[in-house]
Amino acid sequence: MGIGATALTAAACTGFATSGSGGMIFLSTQFRPAAEAERFRHLLAGTAPGVSYVTIEDSPFASQVRSQVGAGSTQIGLLGGLHGDLAPLAGGYLDDLSGLLGDLGNRGWSADYLRLAKVGTDRTWYIPWAAASYVLAAHVDALEHLPSGADATSLTYDQFLDWAIAARRANGNRPVLGLPAGPKGLLHRFIQGYLLPSFTGGQITTFRSNEAVTAWQYFRELWANCAPSSTTYDFMQEPLDSGEVRVAWDHVVRLVHAPERDPQNWHMLPAPRGGHGLGYMAVLAGLAIPQGSTDPELAQRTIDAFTRPDTQTALLRSNGFFPVVHTTIPDDLPPAVGLEADAVRRQQQAPDAILSLPPVGLGQREGEVSKVFQDSFRSIVLGGADIRSTVDQQARVLQGILDDLKVPCWAPDPAAAMCRVE
Repeated sequence: MGIGATALTAAACTGFATSGSGGMIFLSTQFRPAAEAERFRHLLAGTAPGVSYVTIEDSPFASQVRSQVGAGSTQIGLLGGLHGDLAPLAGGYLDDLSGLLGDLGNRGWSADYLRLAKVGTDRTWYIPWAAASYVLAAHVDALEHLPSGADATSLTYDQFLDWAIAARRANGNRPVLGLPAGPKGLLHRFIQGYLLPSFTGGQITTFRSNEAVTAWQYFRELWANCAPSSTTYDFMQEPLDSGEVRVAWDHVVRLVHAPERDPQNWHMLPAPRGGHGLGYMAVLAGLAIPQGSTDPELAQRTIDAFTRPDTQTALLRSNGFFPVVHTTIPDDLPPAVGLEADAVRRQQQAPDAILSLPPVGLGQREGEVSKVFQDSFRSIVLGGADIRSTVDQQARVLQGILDDLKVPCWAPDPAAAMCRVE
């Protein structure tokens, strides 16, 4: 890459993907697969010349930034990562970007995203860059069985259940709803970011509340109307494409291929809403400048360029991450991407939206927290275990992890100094 012997040595030690064209180092946890990285580098070359895109795994990302900044020898100019990658670095390792945010003007970032970028302070530590989320996909045939008067783009969880029941009955008692409960599926994100926030208003603090018990009771009923093969589904686009199921929830990347053959017969829909609102999970990426950046002016110009509407749309087109500024989605996108963009927008802009995040600040122990939700599902929904005793038991496991890490909660829970299950 031509970035200097010391930087190359650091790259070799920490797992950098070191292909690039030289120039200021843009170190990122995003777009690590070779094809994604190459597409982004092509976009970068036309948008911010003189910047070299270098990817790194999540865990060594933080340690690399901390070690360089702490030693006063930062060799990186710009950082890109998810909220969970950047938030733990705020306050000690990142520049305050409040002034830059003001200079960029009102580009249409949501208040939720700007609040997250402050990481519980009065300063802005990163600029929201791009986002992904999870939505519902439904074949037009399934829409025939919606409850009378229901709006597919504004469903309640009760209507969603009634829809699943009616569709099953109309299909010879064979369920048409599928969920990604396979070994590599993301069903735990549904519980963390959709079900529990919608029913309880929280993810962690409300984990053992009476409303959480009601949420699990609901999930049992919903699961009884899910395709039994859901326990094998990792990516819902495959059973949707084959016709095994006709309605599914999943990450946008894991739904995108289902409508390719007949996009006119598919809909992408926002998630349902519960008593507390429409809980949804955003995978938010941001751009930050490390303290001691090798070229802070170029870093700021790059952030400016990548938060302009045309570049945001280009990133959606090339790598499937959705804009976080106000922009018009073009009509010539791949059909599924356009459908998903509308569903993501509806979730984000819903008046009762409850933004949730994947766990923040847990490092390598995030898998243990995910396992709490997965084990709760297996015990309560698949195993028929008593709900109250199960959530109480799993709450103790969850609290033990949080006590060890001593981390604040993440959205939608209040950002107290230490996260606790109430």
